[in-house]
Amino acid sequence: QVQLVESGGGLVQAGGSLRLSCTASGGSIITYAMAWFRQAPGKEREFVAAITWSGRRTNYEDSVKGRFTISRDNAKKTVSLQMNSLKPEDTAVYYCAAKFRPSDILPGPGEYDNWGQGTQVTVSS
Repeated sequence: QVQLVESGGGLVQAGGSLRLSCTASGGSIITYAMAWFRQAPGKEREFVAAITWSGRRTNYEDSVKGRFTISRDNAKKTVSLQMNSLKPEDTAVYYCAAKFRPSDILPGPGEYDNWGQGTQVTVSS
């Protein structure tokens, strides 16, 4: 199982942008579907975006469509989340997740079983 470490979080004003990165160690991510989730204070963790091992298929939570973009570089063992037009309601701890899935069928949000420690994103109004 790979180990996942997130980076790139921080404080940004509403309307700004951040780019989160997830770096894997201990193995390749080429056979894994990868995803980003987030958890705001007092709320349950929610799905944000996912990408298949090949990068050919992606999926987004409705509130981030058109603003967030997930991408991956299997050679560098990284997955990124470009977040534009940030809103205060995007404030949360963002987690990278992985699921062994060497196909272009995305796992359901509840199937991910390998998690990073999270990175804080705070959007001020």
